[in-house]
Amino acid sequence: MVASVTTAAHSPWFSGHFPNDPILPGIAQLKMVVDLIAKSKQGNLRMTGLSRVKFRKIIRPEEVLDIHITCGNKKDQYNFKITSGDEDVCSGGMYLTQDEKNNANRKINE
Repeated sequence: MVASVTTAAHSPWFSGHFPNDPILPGIAQLKMVVDLIAKSKQGNLRMTGLSRVKFRKIIRPEEVLDIHITCGNKKDQYNFKITSGDEDVCSGGMYLTQDEKNNANRKINE
């Protein structure tokens, strides 16, 4: 999976992180990865673990990020890498599983 995302300056992720020097928090970068995988799986996912996550570059508003995701060697494991141009931003491994409770609630409400 590959996606390109622009970090919108008005995103709530930048609010208060930090005033007059906004940077995209690491948790927001991880959320982008989860959202991309969830979209491909067409369901709600729950993160169950992270492995060897490294944050290498500060992300500012309006930066374009490329997110690359591959399946790992283990069940429910995904390897990801986020880049900005030719610079590595963040990389690591992520374990996700179907969130059956939220999926069931969604089906009831449909």
